[in-house]
Amino acid sequence: MYSELISRAKRLAESGTRAILGIAGAPGAGKGTVAERVLSEVADSAVLVPMDGFHLADEQLRRLGRADRKGAPDTFDAAGYVALLRRIREGSEAVYAPRFHREIEESFAAEIVVEPDVPLVITEGNYLLLDTPPWSQVRGLLDECWFLAPDDELRVQRLIDRHVRYGRSPEAAAEWVRRSDERNAALVAGTRDRADLVVEGDPS
Repeated sequence: MYSELISRAKRLAESGTRAILGIAGAPGAGKGTVAERVLSEVADSAVLVPMDGFHLADEQLRRLGRADRKGAPDTFDAAGYVALLRRIREGSEAVYAPRFHREIEESFAAEIVVEPDVPLVITEGNYLLLDTPPWSQVRGLLDECWFLAPDDELRVQRLIDRHVRYGRSPEAAAEWVRRSDERNAALVAGTRDRADLVVEGDPS
């Protein structure tokens, strides 16, 4: 399957105009892994700009009373993400994007640069295909979008393992996944029909 994904990405990179490829899916679906694998094959022609850079800072989540469900659609600066994609789509100047650091659960501004001569920008995130504003504006800015649909049991276990790796106890990790991540996963599952390609299972 990776060979097909890489071929599709290369076609976008060689289209002659700036293209944006989206990779969507539920939490733990492997979006970052797939994006990095594809990027490694088209590295000279692409840059990766994840949606996660637009997480609201913990200070803002506490102010808004949303800290206990970080990762839900309204815990991101979705309008800021849309504005960034529009600037990337225009492609007339260098565009700087934030990067999310999971080890501290915060984003650093302007860590990623998209130079005007880069033909392909890859972006990945949960809500690229969501049809509620302002997320609904994202789909029209993507030339192509894939939806990753791995085995749910494997996906949930990966999520738990990831939360443990970044400091939660196994019990706290499992509780967070059941209460927060899986609620978001159910929302994301309803968006798969808007994708150009649905990837069932983990690519190999």
